[in-house]
Amino acid sequence: MRYAAAILVGRAVRIAARLRKRGGGSAVPGLVVNRIAPGFLDSVLRSFPRGVVVVSGSSGKSTTTKMLAALLEAHGMRVFTNPSTANIAQGLTSALLERVGLDGRIRADIAVLEMDEGHGARIAPRIRPRVAVLTNVMTDQIDRFSDSAVVARLLATIAGTASEAVVANADDALLEDVVAELTPDVRVERFGVTQAVLDDAPRGLGYSATRAERATGGVLVSSVDGREAVVETPVGAAEVVLPARGIHYAVDAAAALAAAHVVLGDRFDLSSAARAIGSLEPVFGRGELVSVRGRRVEFVLVQNPGSYQLNVDQLPADLDQVLVAMGSDVRDPSYFWPVDPSRLRSVTVATGSKAHEFALHLEYSGVRVGSIDPDLGRALDGFLALPNPASGLKTIVFTADSMRRTRAHLGLA
Repeated sequence: MRYAAAILVGRAVRIAARLRKRGGGSAVPGLVVNRIAPGFLDSVLRSFPRGVVVVSGSSGKSTTTKMLAALLEAHGMRVFTNPSTANIAQGLTSALLERVGLDGRIRADIAVLEMDEGHGARIAPRIRPRVAVLTNVMTDQIDRFSDSAVVARLLATIAGTASEAVVANADDALLEDVVAELTPDVRVERFGVTQAVLDDAPRGLGYSATRAERATGGVLVSSVDGREAVVETPVGAAEVVLPARGIHYAVDAAAALAAAHVVLGDRFDLSSAARAIGSLEPVFGRGELVSVRGRRVEFVLVQNPGSYQLNVDQLPADLDQVLVAMGSDVRDPSYFWPVDPSRLRSVTVATGSKAHEFALHLEYSGVRVGSIDPDLGRALDGFLALPNPASGLKTIVFTADSMRRTRAHLGLA
């Protein structure tokens, strides 16, 4: 009960933040509680009977986390997770406040948590997760992580705290270096794609794929066709329906299947796992289809050059209406210049605080930009007011800051 007062204060702050700004302020309660009760986060996370699974990496964390939580629930486990993708310390604490009792405990068997690489490297040594799932290493958030080697070092810290197993992407050369340094008592399981799948991705997978000798077994994506994939596992092959199009979502599914097999052991049932993945909706912004103001819209989140390229390459070639939005999270817009966005062909409006920089890159890449309006709310209103497109869906491609602002503006909290 020593955290009861802090929990009550945090919940009061949460209510106040939501009354002040719908869809915003989700991290504020966590900031307050971490300040007045600095041991709260660690104490709650250490209390789960079946331990904690940490999912981290440059890209794919949110989808892999959602898939893994669903897989474990399909096998009868009570799972706590952070579904809002709040993956830094204050966001994790805010997520705990949603379900924690005044005794400082959550009624769940296991926690499956997406963690930011930097925050995860600080939190994991204190809680000693049972399993660490490492998705990939990309050039990511250059204002925080100056290059891929920094991200790899952070993930190595997380991996080194795992008490039972590390589940790692076998196609990422930097992650292979990470798992090579683990002590022999930590089990290593791998996931990835077959050579045939890699051959169908001429631009690669966004990270430093390697065809070096890999350990036998593991979980491999053997084919991908839109939202349908075949995944080979140690207990057989499964046809899986993905929440969104693309090889990268199939790799996320492989990661979740590999981690679920580690956690569940002999209880793992492949058919139940495949059904669980097939029933999932996309994480917000990750290929999500929503109805807004009577219009059907697809949201596409791009967080780094790798995810930008992979997601744009999966878009239909006949899109008639596209809004692109780059926000303040992109400190240096030249970060995205290695991407080839020419598949977009034309963009209706570029918006956000970095609208002009985004539009410049598109124009140099041969993509016609109809208009530029840095006012995101006004641009969204105008875009949604347009008649339905002649072909394809209205499509919004945004960076993380613009995604959050779009969600708040449209009341999609």
